[in-house]
Amino acid sequence: MNYIDLKEKSLQELNELLKEKKVLLFELKAKLKTMQLTNTSELRACKKEIAQIQTAITAAKAN
Repeated sequence: MNYIDLKEKSLQELNELLKEKKVLLFELKAKLKTMQLTNTSELRACKKEIAQIQTAITAAKAN
């Protein structure tokens, strides 16, 4: 997901998306600890998406 796509969403949609991504990150970390995660790059990608969403939320609140 690109940052440009996130800028177009409302604050409520961004908060819901952030909640979903944080749950996904939690699940990925649990899989990593139990040695079930084969593609560890998913963790980095999920963290990056969370950061992009948080940036979009901050920008939306500033406007």
